[in-house]
Amino acid sequence: MHRYRTIAFTILLAAIGAVPAAAAGTSVLEQQVAIAQRELAALRPLATSASEPAYQRDAFGTAWADVDGNHCRTRDDILARDLTKVTRRGSCTVMSGVLADPYTGTTERFTKARASAVQIDHVVPLALAWRAGAWAWPAGKRATFANDPLNLLAVDGRLNMDKGDAGPSSWLPPNRAYRCTYVMRFVRVSFLCGVQVDAADRARARQVLRTCTRVVGRPMALTALSPTLWPHAATYVHVRA
Repeated sequence: MHRYRTIAFTILLAAIGAVPAAAAGTSVLEQQVAIAQRELAALRPLATSASEPAYQRDAFGTAWADVDGNHCRTRDDILARDLTKVTRRGSCTVMSGVLADPYTGTTERFTKARASAVQIDHVVPLALAWRAGAWAWPAGKRATFANDPLNLLAVDGRLNMDKGDAGPSSWLPPNRAYRCTYVMRFVRVSFLCGVQVDAADRARARQVLRTCTRVVGRPMALTALSPTLWPHAATYVHVRA
C-alpha cells in the first residue's frame, strides 16, 4: 500500500509541476513534447491591427549587435557555439569551422572567405515576429530578440534564404529528423518572447508535435535573454517603428 501511495503522490507532484515530468517515468522526448504542447496551447492568437506600421529590419537594431555586452558580434557568437573545429582571428571573429547542419542533416565546411554559405537563421523570422506583435514592442526588446541565441541557429545559407519569413505552416527543415526539434524551438521562442501565432502555424506545429519520434537536446529547457538587456540593446535601434 505504501508503494502505491508513493507512486500516486509522485504523479500528483508531476501534474502540478512540483517535480519534472520525467520523475513520473516519462522519457525525455515525451517530457519535451508535453511542455511544447502546453506552451503552444498558451500562445496568443494572431491579432491584426490597422495601426501596424510597415516592417523595417532596422527596427530590430543593427544586425548582429553585441546586445549581451561580451564585445563580440552575435553572428560570431552563434558560429562559435554551433560549429566544431573553430578557428578565430582575435578573440571573436570566427574564420573557419565545421557545421553539422540541422536543416539538411549534412556536414559543411565554413570559411570566412565563403561566409554566405553558412548563415544564421532566426527560427522565428523577424518579419514574422513583426506581424505577430513585435511592431508594438519596446525597441530594446526587438533588438534583444533579433540577437537572442534562443532564436538563432547556424544553418545552410541557401536554405536560410529559401525559408525567408515563413512559419512552420509553409516551411519546415528538409531534414525530417530535426523537424520536431525545430517546431519545439519555434514554440519555445514564441512562448518566452510573447510572439503571437496564426492559426495555420499553430495547426502545423500541433501536427508535428503529435508525430514526434526524436528530439535533439532539450529545446524546451532553453531560456531567453534577460529583459535587463533591453536598455542597452535599444541603443542599437536608430529608427522609430
